[in-house]
Amino acid sequence: MAGLSRRAFMATTAALAGTVMLPTELLGRALAAPAIPSTAPSTLLQTIRQSQTAYKKYRVLVNAPGEPYLPRADLLGKAPNPARTAKRRSLAYLGHFSDIHIIDAQSPGRLEPLIALTPQFIDASRPQDVLTTQVLAQMVSSLAVSRRSPLTGAPMAAMLTTGDTADSRNALELEWAIKILDGVSLTPNSGKPGVYQGVQIWDEATYVYQPGNPDNSDYGPYGFPKIPGMLDAGVSQTVNSVGSPVPWYTTYGNHDVLFMGNIQVQPALQAWAVGSRKAALWPSATTDLVNWWATEGSVFQQLVNQIRQGLGFSTGIHDVTPDSGRKLFDQKEFMEANLASPATPGPVGHGFTQANVDAMQTYWAADVSPYLRMFGLDTCNQVDGADGAMPKDQLDWLTAQLAQAQKDNKLAIIMSHHNSYTLENVAQPAVGPTQPLIHAEEFVATMQQYPNMIAWINGHTHSNTITAHAKPGGGGFWEITTASCVDFPQQQQTIEIIDNRDGTLSLFTTVLDHDSPAAWTEGDFTQKGFASLSRQLASNSWMFEPQNLMGSVLDRNCELLMPAPFDMTAISDAAVEKAKLEAQARLVAYEQRVVTK
Repeated sequence: MAGLSRRAFMATTAALAGTVMLPTELLGRALAAPAIPSTAPSTLLQTIRQSQTAYKKYRVLVNAPGEPYLPRADLLGKAPNPARTAKRRSLAYLGHFSDIHIIDAQSPGRLEPLIALTPQFIDASRPQDVLTTQVLAQMVSSLAVSRRSPLTGAPMAAMLTTGDTADSRNALELEWAIKILDGVSLTPNSGKPGVYQGVQIWDEATYVYQPGNPDNSDYGPYGFPKIPGMLDAGVSQTVNSVGSPVPWYTTYGNHDVLFMGNIQVQPALQAWAVGSRKAALWPSATTDLVNWWATEGSVFQQLVNQIRQGLGFSTGIHDVTPDSGRKLFDQKEFMEANLASPATPGPVGHGFTQANVDAMQTYWAADVSPYLRMFGLDTCNQVDGADGAMPKDQLDWLTAQLAQAQKDNKLAIIMSHHNSYTLENVAQPAVGPTQPLIHAEEFVATMQQYPNMIAWINGHTHSNTITAHAKPGGGGFWEITTASCVDFPQQQQTIEIIDNRDGTLSLFTTVLDHDSPAAWTEGDFTQKGFASLSRQLASNSWMFEPQNLMGSVLDRNCELLMPAPFDMTAISDAAVEKAKLEAQARLVAYEQRVVTK
């Protein structure tokens, strides 16, 4: 066993067997087996593309050739050593999810009629709204199948989620997401059991896709199909999940903090969300909400003033079954929900601790291995706007933490929801204490001062994007932005950190499609079928420019090279091997619990 003596291997195996509650002999055989690169489905082997390109024509999806890794040496400044493949070692293999956007499509708090008011609310309704739990479950299935590296066979150590777990700050949305990640079955229906109650069946809501009668909507001219029964079946199906095979960590996104990801929640909206009245037309919604909007000193005040003339409409309000579970959670309740999650797959709190709750500190640090430290940041503006910023006190905390990690020869990865293209929010509270806000240029320059900070992973823009932040004089870090589960291409990814043993590191990014057929079969209302249908519908949602969200080939399956941040012999082979054994033991326990049951 490379890096560990036979005695150390046996002692480690015995200790791990007790931890994961498996027979020592069974675990020993699994840990002693050689690492074999995984041949599990991924975009390395096969991709999914639209069948054709045409204006205002509904397109189905088809399988297409896979995409091999493309080397990027932006930070290296020279051609990589071709001999690196012969002697490299895997330091960590990780999963990365972002922008899950679980949607309770029946909640009165969604306020879909706002689509008619401003482009800022274009995502208030998507054709595939009722299918987000099925998509997440099949994405977790894809992660589980990819639990060993396609490059080295290394076991996955952790999965990292970077915000927008819920779509509308709805407690049920958060609960459903956590259950799916933890492997707990659920039925994604709030309100009346077995029945969909919402805008996609109401005749006057012509601004949304109506699968029972698409010709009565703006989607008819684009050829969206008629799918009777889709909505009732989507909210009535029992969704089963295999659960994350590894511990998963989480951060806040703007949809986890602000209403629809944009504005602060007020008491009247909280009451509306759990109530029995849901709007199909915007004048009716405005009539009920204008009082709390009018008290806001936000950018939406001008909008309210403009539409006051539309008040008095009495049509467009429907009675629905109320559900107290739809309450809009706050930041403390977000952390508490994660702390209430089961200890398996863990970790307890998913990055957050009780100390975070007590101090209302919404960011954290955690070691994934003895030589890799994760930093979960909160870049969400608390006042207004979808984009983010970094409060100064949080940056001070982060830089002190990075300096200590550098001193301890630990690699560092930072997680946040916002990326360098969207870290530009300047909104500040009108009253009370304020924090100076750090924006993209200053944040990137600060991070470049810490060579051990090798990657910044994030989301928010729902697109695959990889950005090199080169430091003058050499070095820098990689920014890796993944797509979302809700918009096409509905992809997530894995990231593997490789020590090339030549003074360089490589980060291998591998894009994952969720575990469902490329082409949806008409009438397939199975869980896999619904996930497939969701991706197909999303690929035709013209207002989201779906094809652009895929990114280029330089944003997907890549080898991201960079100078090693310190002498990598400081991370011993024994430490690496022990970390792999611990990760492998967790996977073996997962396989005994889930795969073989």
